[in-house]
Amino acid sequence: MRIWKLGFVICVWFLFTAEYCLCRFVVENINLKVTSPDSLKGSYKCALANFGIPRYGGTLRGLVKYPKENQDACNSFNDVSFKPDNPGGLPVFVLADRGGKNTCLVVSGCYFSNKSWNAQNAGAAAILVTHETDDLLTMDLPEHDPTATYLENLTISSVFITNSLGISIKKALEDINPVLVTLDWTEALPHPDERVEYEFWTNSNDECGLKCDSQLKFVKTFKKVAQALEQNGHTQFTPHYITWYCPEEYTSSEKCKSQCINHGRYCAPDPEEDFSKGYTGKEVVVQNLIQACFYKVANESGKSWLWWDYVTDFSTHCQMKEQQYNKDCAHKVIASFGSGTRGDVAIQPTLVINNRQYRGRLDNKAVLKAICSEIETNECLVDNGGCWIDKVNNITACKDTFRGKVCECPIVNGVKYVGDGYTHCEHINECKEKKACQCSKCKCKNTWGSYECSCAANLLYLKEHDICISTKDVNTRDGWGFGWVFFGLIAIGVIGYVFYKYRVRRYMDSEIRAIMAQYMPLDGEVDVPVTRSHGEI
Repeated sequence: MRIWKLGFVICVWFLFTAEYCLCRFVVENINLKVTSPDSLKGSYKCALANFGIPRYGGTLRGLVKYPKENQDACNSFNDVSFKPDNPGGLPVFVLADRGGKNTCLVVSGCYFSNKSWNAQNAGAAAILVTHETDDLLTMDLPEHDPTATYLENLTISSVFITNSLGISIKKALEDINPVLVTLDWTEALPHPDERVEYEFWTNSNDECGLKCDSQLKFVKTFKKVAQALEQNGHTQFTPHYITWYCPEEYTSSEKCKSQCINHGRYCAPDPEEDFSKGYTGKEVVVQNLIQACFYKVANESGKSWLWWDYVTDFSTHCQMKEQQYNKDCAHKVIASFGSGTRGDVAIQPTLVINNRQYRGRLDNKAVLKAICSEIETNECLVDNGGCWIDKVNNITACKDTFRGKVCECPIVNGVKYVGDGYTHCEHINECKEKKACQCSKCKCKNTWGSYECSCAANLLYLKEHDICISTKDVNTRDGWGFGWVFFGLIAIGVIGYVFYKYRVRRYMDSEIRAIMAQYMPLDGEVDVPVTRSHGEI
């Protein structure tokens, strides 16, 4: 128990002196779906990085490549390109080793963000970093790296995968099997109801390097969007500020006194990490409390969106570098609002949306997309969603759905296009499929849902026989045909006449003669005497 307590005190003190522990991060997972080869098909968990711009509400499909050299991606890929092999082809995902013995943020002198930046510069759409174990962790930005000016432009999707998945992918690539992977953010954020609840974990400190710069820029650029969403009832926003407490064993130390208030109960790191100069952690805690109080009052008055105005104004007029970071300046800003409201605080600037932590850079559009990921948005309007498109006929394979776009070959005028939906789609050629227009001189033209057969000049196509014949042949044959019909009719007439004359007429004559013979003798016949009986007259 004493060992555990000592370890906890050391970790808290480590945080307290602004050296952050990686264990503070809760790993947020998304689905990684392998669709090829068959031996790897399935869904796998991967951990989102705290940098780049994630595609909340959408998906990204790509072809995995493992570099032959620079496999930990710690160096620039100067002579290697990870752009799609063909225009409109599948994006490339770089598989990179974590490599070496690690600390919270860096591995053998290479930050996780360095790996992603090198892959992005080589044209990759995403990077999959493999672990040495099957544990997942959150890749984070470097806390203090004055040379990391690239972070502002880091947009690539970055995820952390398990060691076993990494080995399986490498084995498939060695066997010359293409590995197709889809990163799926559609269920990365929960959607409990129609109103999105999100939290911003921030800090009033403006001298903490890149993270503070990113935080202030985000607040200024996202303010109007956040206020519009809140005023129209689409969101419920809450700012939060993280504080630590000083272990009882150290409350009397100079470090605790300079960084804490209320006898060590609420503490914040020293802004400059130098206790002998500049502002103290105690002053940061006070400003955090003022901002939190402002939000509380504004929220209770039904105008919670005023917090964005206050924090923006405070960061403009009460900067540390201008020596205006104090209570007097804060009160002047509050006074300019009349009745005020609002607050702020955090280990790092981040958002929590529907009780799930947002991962990635605080980019205006990306955050809005994450907040509105449960509202139907048309991803097909941006770069056609990465799907196949026929610009000539304005036909696309991109379909917008409630959970994001889908690349699926379309059906146009009843004709189904076939293909993968990403690199190509083509409509079915019925001239090849149908057993028609197959004669040597026949021509087949594919049409929507059908086909048309024709022949060369002076030839006529007979559909019933699937042949081409000359129009001269048709005229000749028609003439002979008419002649045969004519003579045939004459022959039938002659035969009828002969039949009538010699057959029917003889029959009728014999009948007539028999009838007449009953009444008078006919020529050539002898009279027959009639014998009368006695008594007759």
